[in-house]
Amino acid sequence: MIDGSGLLADDEFWDEDVKRDSPPFLKSVLHGHFPISDFSISINGEAEFRPGIVTLDGHADDWNDIDGFEFSLLPALDPDDDKEYKGGKMTVKALHDGKDLFFLLQVDGDYAYAKGNNNKCPSVALMFPIGDHATYHNMGGCKEGTNSCTSKTCKGHEVDMMHFSIGNAIPGRLYGGNLIDNRDGNGGDRFGHLVDLYAWNPHCRYIDGIGPSGNDSSAQNNWKGAWWHTIFTDHSGFVEEDSPYGSDGQKGTYLFEFSRPLRTMDRLQQDAQFTISGSSKMAVAFWYPVDGNPWHGSGHFSINCDWIPLDISPGSSMLSPGGSGDVGGAIALLFSVVSLCISVFVGYRVARPKGIPFTPVGTTMENL
Repeated sequence: MIDGSGLLADDEFWDEDVKRDSPPFLKSVLHGHFPISDFSISINGEAEFRPGIVTLDGHADDWNDIDGFEFSLLPALDPDDDKEYKGGKMTVKALHDGKDLFFLLQVDGDYAYAKGNNNKCPSVALMFPIGDHATYHNMGGCKEGTNSCTSKTCKGHEVDMMHFSIGNAIPGRLYGGNLIDNRDGNGGDRFGHLVDLYAWNPHCRYIDGIGPSGNDSSAQNNWKGAWWHTIFTDHSGFVEEDSPYGSDGQKGTYLFEFSRPLRTMDRLQQDAQFTISGSSKMAVAFWYPVDGNPWHGSGHFSINCDWIPLDISPGSSMLSPGGSGDVGGAIALLFSVVSLCISVFVGYRVARPKGIPFTPVGTTMENL
């Protein structure tokens, strides 16, 4: 939930409040002293240049030819193998079309949905560093508290986030940035709760355009996304009256599909900016109502205990040597040369002066 100031309530997500009765192990995790090297994995994600193949509808069929990475999902605050998410693995895929960046998250899980109750439905979030000093641990890592964190005191610790809670979102429908919320100049989504956020630490996270020093109407929600589950058989389109859309407990896979521009018009240091041929980092979080119990903010699962590198691959205009591209290129070149020759010949014939036959004057006079 979001209070009147735009600050996300602690039970919304990534709640890492340190309780007085927390065990020492948990306190060390919350303070960022946990030895993440023992649990983190080394994987380089890649967003390939693949224009024109993805429709943002929550379906995964158009991603079949895109490579992805499969991750175990461990509790972010206590990443023991015996506490792994039992529903299955998460597969993360990414691509770009030169303008927008796309993500697909596939998570095995029994169907669970409770209309209007986000905490009894699965939820996902993406996080990216913005500032040079932004850490994965403690969501940016600024040491300031709720009453002292500002864009000045926490400069360099900014992280960009997208959070999608599906309790009010219809499967297959598009949510995120919309004319009404963007007109108000913030990163909210009053229809489906696919919101655009930034943070300096878990206690200082805000909807884009809203902050402790006042609001800025230049912000907007740059994300769009949709969700689906493989148990659905009706592909003609759901409406709200079809809720809950399926039967709880059925086995299948949740699909979450998102996009946002590589570059945004952010002037507030609240959006990560991506560059073709450049590298960024990302993190993914997943909440699930295990055994039907509502999830709580700090009860999320994570794909890793540190950032995952993300490379934005360039498009290539080079034809692969020895492949069919060489034959096509040679044929195209031949036709180009022939066309040029024909053009020159025709132009010469048209432009050449035509001869006028000479008639002797004497001959003409004799025939008068």
